[in-house]
This record gives sequence, structure tokens and C-alpha cells, in this order.
Amino acid sequence: MLHAIDDVIALFDGVFAETFNTRLIKGDDEPIYLPADGDVGYHRIVFAHGFFASALHEVSHWCIAGAARRQLEDYGYWYEPDGRDAGQQAAFEQVEVAPQALERLLCEACAKSFEVSVDNLDGVTVDRQAFAAQVAARAERYRDQGLPLRADAFVTTLRAFYRQGEPRAVAITAGRARLKTALTSA
Repeated sequence: MLHAIDDVIALFDGVFAETFNTRLIKGDDEPIYLPADGDVGYHRIVFAHGFFASALHEVSHWCIAGAARRQLEDYGYWYEPDGRDAGQQAAFEQVEVAPQALERLLCEACAKSFEVSVDNLDGVTVDRQAFAAQVAARAERYRDQGLPLRADAFVTTLRAFYRQGEPRAVAITAGRARLKTALTSA
């Protein structure tokens, strides 16, 4: 199956550009979330190097971030780059379990394989299998207890497009309908 980055951008923007004033942007370097400001009137989820997996990962962070965090650059979180020690890696993994679990579910909706990211090639040795198990357990909890609102709408959109073969416009309509239903019943 073809996973074109233009499709995921169009699907995301189709559901969230108007409803949450947020767009998915192909970046050249490191990913970053940028809230609207005086120069740009919409929020931007910038993902790395045009990679499909990076787009889904960054969207998963956005799906978790609350309204206050979405007003802060990179949601106000710290990021310790590659080369982390054991304590820094443990903190990284603790905050990454939920977004990577959502990313896993987004990948499933796209019929795309998922690999956890420990993101520490030059640091302490990481137990990748243990982290993957934590991510899988959190994904199961999401399945059992329900997804966050925006994640649920995007999973609906991706599933319609990639799994059910619907055209972009139909998939976007399905995602918007899911979002609207959830917003009105909340």
C-alpha cells in the first residue's frame, strides 16, 4: 500500500485545519510544534524530513496535548537529545509511552507497520523490548477505555482512507463527523 505524505497531510488538515486551527507541515529538520503567533495565524505540527512515521508520531503528541499545552512551543515539554544517561532515558520513555501507543494505533489505521522509538543511539543501552511492551500495553488500554477525542477522529479518518479505500473527501467527512459527534456528546 502506498503511504504518500501528501495524503496524510491532506487528511489531517481536512479534519483539523478549521476545527482546531492546526495544520500538519512537512519540515526539513527536527520536528516541532509551533502555536499560532503574530506571523502565522494557525498552529503548526512540523514533522521531520517528510517522513510518514514522523508525521504520525508528531500528530500523536498533539492528540494528547491539552488546550493550554497547545498554546506553548513544543507543548512546553523538555527534550533531551540523543546521548541520554539512564535517568534521562527513563524520563524520556515515561513521557513517550502514551504518544507512541497512539502512534501505534494510527499506524494500524493506516495498515502500516509500527516500530517503537527509543531515540537514544549514542546514549545508555536501552531495553527496547521492555519499552515496546509498555507501549503495547498502553495501546490496549486505549482500545479498552477509548481514545482521546482528536485521536479518535483521526483514526476514523485514516481507517476510512487506508483500510476502507474511501477517497480523501469521504474519509475527511467521516473524521469530521466523528469529531462533531464526540464534541456534542461531551
